[in-house]
Amino acid sequence: MNIFTDHEQVGSVAHCSMLHRSNLLAVVGGGVNPKFSEISVLIWDDAREVRDTKDKLVLEFTFTKPVLAVRMRHDKIIIVLKNRIYVYSFPDNPVKLFEFDTRDNAKGLCDVSPSMEKQLLVFPGHKCGSLQLVDLSNTKPGTSSAPFTINAHQSEIACLALNQPGSVVASASRKGTLIRLFDTTTRDKLVELRRGTDPATLYWYQFFNTALFNSSNEAKKNIKELIFYLSRICTAFLFIINQHQHCLIFIIHYL
Repeated sequence: MNIFTDHEQVGSVAHCSMLHRSNLLAVVGGGVNPKFSEISVLIWDDAREVRDTKDKLVLEFTFTKPVLAVRMRHDKIIIVLKNRIYVYSFPDNPVKLFEFDTRDNAKGLCDVSPSMEKQLLVFPGHKCGSLQLVDLSNTKPGTSSAPFTINAHQSEIACLALNQPGSVVASASRKGTLIRLFDTTTRDKLVELRRGTDPATLYWYQFFNTALFNSSNEAKKNIKELIFYLSRICTAFLFIINQHQHCLIFIIHYL
Protein backbone atom coordinates (compact mmCIF):
# COMPACT_ATOMS: atom_id res chain seq x y z
CA MET A 1 0.00 0.00 0.00
CA ASN A 2 1.50 3.33 -1.04
CA ILE A 3 -1.06 5.93 -0.04
CA PHE A 4 1.57 8.36 1.28
CA THR A 5 4.19 8.03 -1.47
CA ASP A 6 2.79 10.97 -3.46
CA HIS A 7 2.95 13.86 -1.01
CA GLU A 8 1.78 16.35 -3.63
CA GLN A 9 -1.50 14.46 -3.97
CA VAL A 10 -2.14 13.50 -0.35
CA GLY A 11 -0.34 16.09 1.76
CA SER A 12 0.01 15.74 5.51
CA VAL A 13 -2.75 14.17 7.58
CA ALA A 14 -4.01 14.52 11.15
CA HIS A 15 -5.79 11.16 11.37
CA CYS A 16 -5.77 7.97 9.35
CA SER A 17 -7.75 4.83 10.13
CA MET A 18 -7.86 1.52 8.26
CA LEU A 19 -10.89 -0.76 8.05
CA HIS A 20 -9.35 -3.90 9.55
CA ARG A 21 -6.78 -5.12 6.97
CA SER A 22 -8.73 -3.94 3.96
CA ASN A 23 -8.09 -1.48 1.14
CA LEU A 24 -10.26 1.25 2.73
CA LEU A 25 -8.73 4.07 4.76
CA ALA A 26 -10.30 7.13 6.36
CA VAL A 27 -8.11 10.24 6.07
CA VAL A 28 -8.43 13.63 7.79
CA GLY A 29 -6.18 16.49 6.73
CA GLY A 30 -3.84 18.23 9.15
CA GLY A 31 -0.20 18.81 9.99
CA VAL A 32 2.21 21.17 8.24
CA ASN A 33 1.08 20.75 4.62
CA PRO A 34 -2.49 19.43 4.46
CA LYS A 35 -4.25 18.87 1.16
CA PHE A 36 -7.51 17.86 2.85
CA SER A 37 -9.63 19.88 5.26
CA GLU A 38 -9.66 19.15 8.99
CA ILE A 39 -13.47 19.21 8.89
CA SER A 40 -13.73 16.42 6.31
CA VAL A 41 -13.24 12.66 6.35
CA LEU A 42 -12.21 11.20 3.00
CA ILE A 43 -12.37 7.48 2.24
CA TRP A 44 -9.44 6.22 0.17
CA ASP A 45 -9.84 2.96 -1.78
CA ASP A 46 -6.29 1.76 -2.34
CA ALA A 47 -7.42 -1.18 -4.47
CA ARG A 48 -9.11 1.04 -7.03
CA GLU A 49 -7.16 1.08 -10.31
CA VAL A 50 -7.16 4.65 -11.67
CA ARG A 51 -4.76 6.92 -13.54
CA ASP A 52 -5.11 9.85 -11.16
CA THR A 53 -4.55 8.95 -7.51
CA LYS A 54 -7.17 11.52 -6.48
CA ASP A 55 -9.77 9.22 -8.02
CA LYS A 56 -9.06 6.76 -5.21
CA LEU A 57 -11.02 9.09 -2.93
CA VAL A 58 -14.45 7.47 -3.12
CA LEU A 59 -16.42 9.05 -0.24
CA GLU A 60 -16.40 12.29 1.71
CA PHE A 61 -18.06 13.30 4.98
CA THR A 62 -17.98 17.03 5.77
CA PHE A 63 -18.82 18.77 9.04
CA THR A 64 -18.72 22.29 10.46
CA LYS A 65 -16.05 21.54 13.09
CA PRO A 66 -12.71 19.66 13.06
CA VAL A 67 -12.79 15.87 13.05
CA LEU A 68 -10.82 14.49 16.01
CA ALA A 69 -11.04 10.74 15.39
CA VAL A 70 -12.48 8.11 13.04
CA ARG A 71 -13.34 4.51 13.88
CA MET A 72 -14.55 1.89 11.39
CA ARG A 73 -16.11 -1.55 11.48
CA HIS A 74 -17.32 -3.63 8.54
CA ASP A 75 -20.78 -2.03 8.47
CA LYS A 76 -20.37 1.39 10.17
CA ILE A 77 -18.09 4.41 10.37
CA ILE A 78 -17.92 6.52 13.54
CA ILE A 79 -16.73 10.13 13.30
CA VAL A 80 -15.82 12.04 16.45
CA LEU A 81 -16.02 15.83 16.91
CA LYS A 82 -15.32 17.72 20.11
CA ASN A 83 -18.88 17.55 21.45
CA ARG A 84 -20.63 15.10 19.13
CA ILE A 85 -20.24 11.64 17.64
CA TYR A 86 -21.82 10.61 14.32
CA VAL A 87 -22.49 7.04 13.21
CA TYR A 88 -23.08 6.23 9.53
CA SER A 89 -23.78 3.04 7.63
CA PHE A 90 -20.72 2.01 5.65
CA PRO A 91 -19.30 1.60 3.05
CA ASP A 92 -22.12 1.44 0.47
CA ASN A 93 -24.42 4.48 0.22
CA PRO A 94 -23.69 5.86 3.71
CA VAL A 95 -26.67 7.04 5.75
CA LYS A 96 -26.51 8.78 9.11
CA LEU A 97 -27.82 6.35 11.72
CA PHE A 98 -27.10 8.04 15.05
CA GLU A 99 -25.58 11.10 16.63
CA PHE A 100 -24.61 11.43 20.28
CA ASP A 101 -23.83 14.57 22.26
CA THR A 102 -20.78 14.28 24.52
CA ARG A 103 -18.91 16.35 27.08
CA ASP A 104 -15.82 18.15 25.76
CA ASN A 105 -13.78 15.42 24.09
CA ALA A 106 -10.73 17.24 22.74
CA LYS A 107 -8.76 13.99 22.29
CA GLY A 108 -11.54 12.36 20.26
CA LEU A 109 -11.78 9.40 22.63
CA CYS A 110 -13.98 6.66 21.25
CA ASP A 111 -13.83 2.96 20.44
CA VAL A 112 -16.07 0.42 18.75
CA SER A 113 -15.98 -3.37 18.87
CA PRO A 114 -15.60 -5.20 15.54
CA SER A 115 -17.72 -8.13 16.78
CA MET A 116 -20.67 -9.29 14.68
CA GLU A 117 -22.64 -10.19 17.82
CA LYS A 118 -22.07 -7.04 19.89
CA GLN A 119 -21.78 -3.68 18.14
CA LEU A 120 -20.64 -1.76 21.20
CA LEU A 121 -19.61 1.89 21.06
CA VAL A 122 -17.90 3.57 24.02
CA PHE A 123 -16.99 7.22 24.63
CA PRO A 124 -16.66 9.62 27.60
CA GLY A 125 -19.95 10.15 29.41
CA HIS A 126 -21.46 13.49 30.39
CA LYS A 127 -20.33 13.07 33.98
CA CYS A 128 -16.63 13.61 34.66
CA GLY A 129 -14.77 10.29 34.75
CA SER A 130 -17.64 8.24 33.33
CA LEU A 131 -17.94 6.05 30.25
CA GLN A 132 -21.02 5.87 28.07
CA LEU A 133 -21.74 2.66 26.19
CA VAL A 134 -24.23 2.16 23.37
CA ASP A 135 -25.08 -1.17 21.74
CA LEU A 136 -25.67 -0.05 18.15
CA SER A 137 -27.31 -3.36 17.25
CA ASN A 138 -30.08 -2.76 19.84
CA THR A 139 -30.61 0.93 19.08
CA LYS A 140 -32.98 1.97 16.31
CA PRO A 141 -31.70 4.64 13.89
CA GLY A 142 -33.14 8.07 14.60
CA THR A 143 -33.95 7.26 18.22
CA SER A 144 -32.09 7.84 21.47
CA SER A 145 -31.44 4.97 23.83
CA ALA A 146 -31.27 5.09 27.60
CA PRO A 147 -27.73 5.96 28.72
CA PHE A 148 -25.64 2.98 29.78
CA THR A 149 -23.00 4.56 32.02
CA ILE A 150 -20.02 3.27 33.98
CA ASN A 151 -18.57 5.58 36.65
CA ALA A 152 -14.96 4.61 36.03
CA HIS A 153 -12.83 7.40 37.56
CA GLN A 154 -13.03 10.58 39.60
CA SER A 155 -11.13 12.71 37.07
CA GLU A 156 -11.39 13.11 33.30
CA ILE A 157 -10.98 10.06 31.08
CA ALA A 158 -7.63 10.08 29.25
CA CYS A 159 -7.71 6.76 27.42
CA LEU A 160 -10.21 3.97 26.69
CA ALA A 161 -10.35 0.73 24.72
CA LEU A 162 -12.70 -2.19 24.07
CA ASN A 163 -11.65 -5.78 23.55
CA GLN A 164 -12.69 -7.37 20.26
CA PRO A 165 -15.85 -9.13 21.52
CA GLY A 166 -16.97 -5.91 23.24
CA SER A 167 -17.24 -7.70 26.59
CA VAL A 168 -14.57 -5.68 28.42
CA VAL A 169 -13.72 -1.97 28.42
CA ALA A 170 -10.48 -0.54 29.82
CA SER A 171 -10.07 3.06 30.90
CA ALA A 172 -7.58 5.38 32.56
CA SER A 173 -7.91 8.90 33.93
CA ARG A 174 -5.64 11.87 33.28
CA LYS A 175 -3.66 11.06 36.42
CA GLY A 176 -2.51 7.87 34.69
CA THR A 177 -1.83 5.79 37.80
CA LEU A 178 -4.71 3.31 37.47
CA ILE A 179 -6.15 1.32 34.59
CA ARG A 180 -9.54 -0.23 35.28
CA LEU A 181 -11.30 -2.99 33.35
CA PHE A 182 -15.08 -3.32 33.44
CA ASP A 183 -17.57 -5.92 32.25
CA THR A 184 -19.69 -4.11 29.65
CA THR A 185 -22.81 -6.16 30.46
CA THR A 186 -22.88 -6.05 34.26
CA ARG A 187 -20.77 -2.86 34.62
CA ASP A 188 -18.79 -4.62 37.35
CA LYS A 189 -15.12 -3.76 37.80
CA LEU A 190 -13.07 -6.81 36.82
CA VAL A 191 -9.49 -5.70 37.38
CA GLU A 192 -7.65 -2.64 38.65
CA LEU A 193 -4.08 -2.30 37.37
CA ARG A 194 -1.80 0.07 39.25
CA ARG A 195 0.91 1.35 36.94
CA GLY A 196 2.69 3.38 39.64
CA THR A 197 2.30 6.46 41.81
CA ASP A 198 3.94 9.06 39.57
CA PRO A 199 1.44 10.98 37.39
CA ALA A 200 1.74 10.13 33.70
CA THR A 201 -0.14 10.65 30.45
CA LEU A 202 -1.44 7.52 28.73
CA TYR A 203 -1.48 7.97 24.98
CA TRP A 204 -2.68 4.61 23.69
CA TYR A 205 -3.40 1.07 24.67
CA GLN A 206 -4.67 -1.98 22.88
CA PHE A 207 -6.14 -5.34 23.82
CA PHE A 208 -4.65 -8.57 22.50
CA ASN A 209 -5.92 -12.06 23.12
CA THR A 210 -3.47 -14.09 25.23
CA ALA A 211 -4.03 -16.97 22.81
CA LEU A 212 -1.61 -15.15 20.53
CA PHE A 213 1.20 -16.05 22.90
CA ASN A 214 0.31 -19.73 22.52
CA SER A 215 -0.40 -19.70 18.80
CA SER A 216 1.88 -19.63 15.80
CA ASN A 217 5.50 -18.57 16.00
CA GLU A 218 4.72 -15.75 13.56
CA ALA A 219 2.02 -14.28 15.82
CA LYS A 220 4.27 -14.45 18.88
CA LYS A 221 7.11 -12.89 16.90
CA ASN A 222 4.88 -9.98 15.80
CA ILE A 223 3.79 -9.25 19.37
CA LYS A 224 7.37 -9.39 20.67
CA GLU A 225 8.56 -7.09 17.89
CA LEU A 226 5.78 -4.62 18.69
CA ILE A 227 6.71 -4.52 22.37
CA PHE A 228 10.42 -4.18 21.53
CA TYR A 229 9.74 -1.34 19.08
CA LEU A 230 7.51 0.52 21.55
CA SER A 231 10.08 0.20 24.31
CA ARG A 232 12.68 1.91 22.10
CA ILE A 233 10.58 4.98 21.23
CA CYS A 234 8.59 5.44 24.44
CA THR A 235 7.75 3.94 27.80
CA ALA A 236 5.59 0.87 27.15
CA PHE A 237 4.07 -1.63 29.54
CA LEU A 238 2.52 -5.06 29.03
CA PHE A 239 -0.05 -6.50 31.42
CA ILE A 240 -1.15 -10.13 31.08
CA ILE A 241 -4.63 -10.68 32.48
CA ASN A 242 -4.93 -14.43 32.23
CA GLN A 243 -8.27 -14.95 33.93
CA HIS A 244 -9.91 -12.79 31.27
CA GLN A 245 -7.82 -14.08 28.35
CA HIS A 246 -6.45 -10.65 27.51
CA CYS A 247 -3.22 -8.78 27.53
CA LEU A 248 -3.01 -5.01 27.47
CA ILE A 249 -0.17 -3.00 25.95
CA PHE A 250 -0.07 0.69 26.71
CA ILE A 251 2.17 3.70 26.10
CA ILE A 252 2.81 6.40 28.70
CA HIS A 253 4.73 9.62 29.10
CA TYR A 254 5.84 10.61 32.60
CA LEU A 255 4.94 14.17 33.61
